[in-house]
Amino acid sequence: MKSEADVNLELQPDPQLGESKAIIWMVAIAALILFLCSSLKHGLFQSTAWDLGIFDQAVYLIAQGEAPISSFTEFHILGDHAAFILYPIALLYKVFADVHWLLAIQSIALSLGALPTYYLAQQAGLKTSQSLTLAAVYLLYPLVFNLNLFDFHPEVIALPAIFAAVLFARLERVGWFICSLVIILSCKAALALTVISIGLWLVLFEKRRLCGSIAISVGIAWFLIATQVIIPTIGGEGASVGRHITRYNYLGNSFSEIASNSIFNPVLWLGKIFSVGTLEYAALALSPIIWRLSPRHLTPLIPAIPALAMNILSSDGAQRDVIHQYSLPVLPFLILVVISSLADNRGWLRSNRAIILWALLGFLILSRSHFFLGRYWEGLDTWQATREAIEQVQTDKGSVLTTAEIAPHLTHRALVKLAITEPPPTDLTRFQHILLNVKHPGWLSNPEFAQGLVDRLKTTPQFRLSYQKDRVYLFDRV
Repeated sequence: MKSEADVNLELQPDPQLGESKAIIWMVAIAALILFLCSSLKHGLFQSTAWDLGIFDQAVYLIAQGEAPISSFTEFHILGDHAAFILYPIALLYKVFADVHWLLAIQSIALSLGALPTYYLAQQAGLKTSQSLTLAAVYLLYPLVFNLNLFDFHPEVIALPAIFAAVLFARLERVGWFICSLVIILSCKAALALTVISIGLWLVLFEKRRLCGSIAISVGIAWFLIATQVIIPTIGGEGASVGRHITRYNYLGNSFSEIASNSIFNPVLWLGKIFSVGTLEYAALALSPIIWRLSPRHLTPLIPAIPALAMNILSSDGAQRDVIHQYSLPVLPFLILVVISSLADNRGWLRSNRAIILWALLGFLILSRSHFFLGRYWEGLDTWQATREAIEQVQTDKGSVLTTAEIAPHLTHRALVKLAITEPPPTDLTRFQHILLNVKHPGWLSNPEFAQGLVDRLKTTPQFRLSYQKDRVYLFDRV
């Protein structure tokens, strides 16, 4: 029989179990907040065709058994970034086709990054309270919130998988490590470079030779298959490799030419590295966690080198901020540096409260949370009229010409195009419906251009004005 002391011991709450529940609650609450924010933004017509409309249309077409050729990019979605992860996502659209699936997946994926962050901190020997603090630091990192609001990108699913790959490699769980790599690679072809770098780091600095060798081999193989076979074959000339290589055309017009100039003519890119733009990028990325950056613990940044190099050398400034998805492959390794530094008791903020306050300050300054106090409500004066017009269009799957902000609400059809100034629409008769908001014409448009289209349609016999309210116009082809 058990003694009274044994019984009392069993009745005592397990503190470790309580802390485990705490991290689960953190992830769940964060996912809910992120989902509500992205859904509110979408409901206020602040999401755009680029990129929510592109992926929503592609996933819808996959679920319908049709070729996912985006009417915005005009090539197969696999020709964009070889993101095969969209195919299992399409199973959800078979149950119920709704863009909020994408928003929910993104919110959950971004929040889930806190879970392996917590366990990596525990593995490094940090106290449970410190591990929970670092999970909060991750969730408050401005890029996480900003990415959640920036429409949808499949590579966000790779974020928790990158953390998980490092965790499983350190635990020597080879099977789970491989599963993590598969998820990462299925999200975006360029992430193969990150996987290769993870492998090099694991072999040279973590002494995990088996996992490191697997990552190097799989990463190289997939990068060659995706960039040399899948993207050019399925996507054609307009696909991702050709589109994005123009951001580096000062280095050359092909991969081989860019590689050659990068090695033998460094003068071409040294100016990019030692520039004000790069300093600003470093300040934006590092300021939320600078309190725990130690020169002795920077080796975890090695896997981030490919993404950092592409961002710094690009002529597109969007790759050097904490708003767009391009810095996503850098974030996990910044957090690993913080974990390593904290485990070695390095840095100038030591109390959990001070760390949280610093993270919160960085969030308030660099995140786009303040957009909910002003910018996202600018179209409220035409919101009701836009909703009513959309409801009329949703009754069929006919082709649509509309604004970039309305388009993601009408992408469950094969043909949706944007009423933008460059390039302007030419043959209007190819569309069954044309929906315009003259007061808020949206991205790459202006009121004069939108009003010109309205005046043109009013005198075109093939169209009739079926709805008009608050300068929102819906034309249907007769």
